[in-house]
Amino acid sequence: MRPLSGWTSPESSRTTMRKGKLTRREALESVFGQQRGEKTPGPSAPVDELVNSLEFAEQAKLMLSEEDFSSIAGSDRSIFDHYTFRPRMNVSTLDMDLSVDLFGHRLFTPIVVGPISNQKRYHPEGERATIAGASAARAITIVSSHASTPIPEMAAIAAEASMPLWTAVYADDEGPARARAAASAGAQAVFVTVRASYEDTRAKRSAEIDWSLVETIRKSVDVPVVLKGILSEADARKAAELAIDGIVISNFGGLLGGSKTAPLPELLAIRAAVGDKLPILVDGSFRRATDILVALILGARGVLLGRPIMWALASYGAEGVTTLIKMLQRDLARCFAMLGASNREALTRGHLKIHTRR
Repeated sequence: MRPLSGWTSPESSRTTMRKGKLTRREALESVFGQQRGEKTPGPSAPVDELVNSLEFAEQAKLMLSEEDFSSIAGSDRSIFDHYTFRPRMNVSTLDMDLSVDLFGHRLFTPIVVGPISNQKRYHPEGERATIAGASAARAITIVSSHASTPIPEMAAIAAEASMPLWTAVYADDEGPARARAAASAGAQAVFVTVRASYEDTRAKRSAEIDWSLVETIRKSVDVPVVLKGILSEADARKAAELAIDGIVISNFGGLLGGSKTAPLPELLAIRAAVGDKLPILVDGSFRRATDILVALILGARGVLLGRPIMWALASYGAEGVTTLIKMLQRDLARCFAMLGASNREALTRGHLKIHTRR
């Protein structure tokens, strides 16, 4: 089994151009000064001094316009207050292996970069930097069909790092053509996003899943097809009946506010509904390794990260993405060890306590 190794941050142009490093106190004072209206030309701290994903958010706020930052700011994390852990004692975890098999690929850890459109809003290199940074941390990236970089170029960057690239398309009239084009360009899995009806800047979507369209997309490509946006047991069963290769429990980033359920509480019921017929991934406000661990115990095979990756991208480019993912990977390994589990198969419901009231 492959142990998780430590990581030392490489020198970067952003770090080396500074005359000495800021202390954590100085970095935080700089952030607070920015909030009072003082202007700072860039990140207030070297990337290797950040200790959690929320500190990347503070750095991104310094780098982006108010409009761009608002598109990746915030989220409702209250659901994670309902879970605590029950560790096992005297269990050896020296032979740690957090790898997982998904859609024909072995992932180093269950952390996957989720699809976000037009990433050049956040950094000049956009998806190029995201893919390069994630690949350096041995994490797979799902790219949006509304990316600011052509799919052949993105696939080439992933291939150069010996990593697969997955793509996401919408379940609309353009979905089959976009899926075929992505697969032809080198995408090795297609995530089909289904969602409820609402007005946004792109289009008004159907309130119900068009299963015939989903099946058309599935038949149009020779790569695994995964449904993203599932929130009910009935839709999960239907996906299994159609031989869909996997599902992502997702409420599309909570863009419908409180009118849509959070993904995580649905995980247990959906896992019970489909059993081992297809792998389940989940997204929704994951910020810490403990959040990821909860999802794995509840039956997820992987977790998609979106906003935190964009915070890292906006602040430090590819190096920031690598740093954030490796930080979470190390923390996840530490959480496994403290829980008394050396791999995902060793996790049981007995490791988790669910609190109905907090």
